[in-house]
Amino acid sequence: MLVIVCPGQGSQTPGFLAPWLELSGFRDRMQWLSTVAGIDLVKHGTESDAETIRDTAIAQPLIVGAGLISLLALFEHPADGFRLVAGGAGHSVGEITAAAAAGVISAEQAMVLVRERGQLMAEASAVSATGMSAILGGDKDDVEQTLLRHGLTAANNNGGGQIVAAGTLEQLAALSADPPAKARVIPLQVAGAFHTEHMASAVKGMADMARAISTHDSRSRLVSNRDGTVVHSGREFLNRLVTQISSPVRWDLCMETFKDLGVTGLIEIPPAGALANLAKRGLPGVEVLALKSPDQLAEAYRMVREHGQPNQIADSPTWRLVIAPAKGIVSFTRSEPGATVVPGSVVAAVNTLRDTFDVTAPHGGQVIEWLVEDGDPVSPGQPLLRLHPTQS
Repeated sequence: MLVIVCPGQGSQTPGFLAPWLELSGFRDRMQWLSTVAGIDLVKHGTESDAETIRDTAIAQPLIVGAGLISLLALFEHPADGFRLVAGGAGHSVGEITAAAAAGVISAEQAMVLVRERGQLMAEASAVSATGMSAILGGDKDDVEQTLLRHGLTAANNNGGGQIVAAGTLEQLAALSADPPAKARVIPLQVAGAFHTEHMASAVKGMADMARAISTHDSRSRLVSNRDGTVVHSGREFLNRLVTQISSPVRWDLCMETFKDLGVTGLIEIPPAGALANLAKRGLPGVEVLALKSPDQLAEAYRMVREHGQPNQIADSPTWRLVIAPAKGIVSFTRSEPGATVVPGSVVAAVNTLRDTFDVTAPHGGQVIEWLVEDGDPVSPGQPLLRLHPTQS
């Protein structure tokens, strides 16, 4: 079973885009995305120095644009993407790339969204001097207590003993002077305290924009980095993209969901490296590829052939599917075949070892058939119910 993951800010390096632009048609596509974003992504991905592409307003569109064009090369037959990939996820701004890859929004919508996201977050970052530092190692409880003592937020929980703290530069300096026991603190080259309350103004601006964006339901399992659940509703995923700006990234829970899915192969698209390294530590036994250059495409094609499996969501395009958000035991709450449910109705629950998740019918419709039995174990993203769309 194969998943595709999309990196976030901080993964970009000077010149990383250059080899991809040598592929036929790729420069033209990147110039088109540059036009949509209003930023010269070709120049920034080939010529600009590290300090220039560190700018949030440049880095975010560059990362998403690079991910989108590299996805076009990832499959020998592009239609295989939806059919053979079990799911995908993005870290921070990478969720916009993942949303476009899963068909929730278009590439053009993604570029407009990330352009505004980058600008709004840059403006929020300019209000006060803030930043982020990675904490490697240490006891989890001690790390949490240390962050609390210094008034910092665990903005990213990346698994594998890596937590990213965010807050003011003064708070981060205090952390460096008084770190958790047996832990290293490494300042990160980012422009602000992302995924914290310091980004509240950016959330409001994004929410205003999101109301005008049309969406489609995901055509593969889309794992949300808010809580590691699988989200099928395009509108819900877009709403999560908005609130995610000031909410912690739980990449550790995303990797737990990959385990629950039984993932055997993981490919990180450009600018690749960070998520692949986390997967190598957090997903033992899973084949991992950090796709950094076109020279690795033959290896990527082999992984698609060996790990790709038919995707039940993509194979049922004419029905409204209600899917499981997590691994657990399903229990029905209503809706016999023939019944009509309204949008937002809770039709079942999935009980896990950690929590209970409501299963809702985001669009409503007439119940055609349950695809599982009450009390069955289910996996993340497994189709549970078919609905026939109605006008209600």
